[in-house]
Amino acid sequence: MANFNTHLNVAFMVSGTLSLTVYKAGLIDDSGFLGCVALGTIGGLLPDLDSDNSTPIKLGFNITSFVFAFGLVMHWRSDLSLLALIALWLAGYGFMRYVIFHIFTTMTVHRGVIHSVPYMAILGLGLTCLSYYGLHLPLTTSWFYGLFLFGGAMVHLALDELYSVNLSNMKMKRSSGTAMKFYQPKDKWWYLLIYGVLALLIYAAPPFAPFVDDVSDPTHWQQLRQGLLPTLLETWWTHKG
Repeated sequence: MANFNTHLNVAFMVSGTLSLTVYKAGLIDDSGFLGCVALGTIGGLLPDLDSDNSTPIKLGFNITSFVFAFGLVMHWRSDLSLLALIALWLAGYGFMRYVIFHIFTTMTVHRGVIHSVPYMAILGLGLTCLSYYGLHLPLTTSWFYGLFLFGGAMVHLALDELYSVNLSNMKMKRSSGTAMKFYQPKDKWWYLLIYGVLALLIYAAPPFAPFVDDVSDPTHWQQLRQGLLPTLLETWWTHKG
C-alpha cells in the first residue's frame, strides 16, 4: 500500500488541479476553492482511519481530543473553579485520546469496512448534506465539497490498489482487491448497515439536477477557455492564427 506522504501529496495535487479548474470556471468562490483543496486532501487520508498506527488517525484523535477538552472548559468556565477546570480539561482530553481511541481501534480492522467505497460515499454525501442544510452553503458549493472529499478518498483507494501490483514481474500482491472494494462476505452485516445509511443519505441529499445544470452551463466553460492560457501566450497564439 502507498505510504502517508504519497497519499498526502497525490491527493493535494489532484484536488488542487481540479479545484483551480472549477474556480477559474466561476463555479466556486475563493473560500470554496480553499475548501475544495483542503477537503480533497483530507479525503486522501480518510480511508486509513481504521489503521491503528496511521498518522491520520493519531492526528485526528489528537485534534478531536483538544477540541473536546476545550469545549468542556468553555461550557463550564463560569461555574467551576480554576483547579476544577484544569482537572476537567485533562480528564476530557484523556477520555477522548485514550479511552475512545482505544475503543475505536479495538472495534476497527485495517482495510475493513471503513476502507471501502460505500463508506467513503457516506462521508461525502454526509458532508454535502451538512454543508447545505446545516451550514446553509450554496447548492453547488455543497455538492463540490462532498464530491472533493469522496474524490480524495478514491485517489487513496486507487493508489493502494496500484501499489498492490508488483510491477517488476507484473504479479498481484496479497493486498490486491482489499482497498477499492464494495463488499466483503465476512462483513456482510456491516455492509448491510452501510448501504442502508447510504440509501437514506441519497434520499435526503440536496437536489442533484440543479448542480448538474450549473456545472454543464456553457458560460462557465467559456470563461475557463478564456482564462486557460497566459495573456502573452494567448496573444501569440491569436496572432499566429
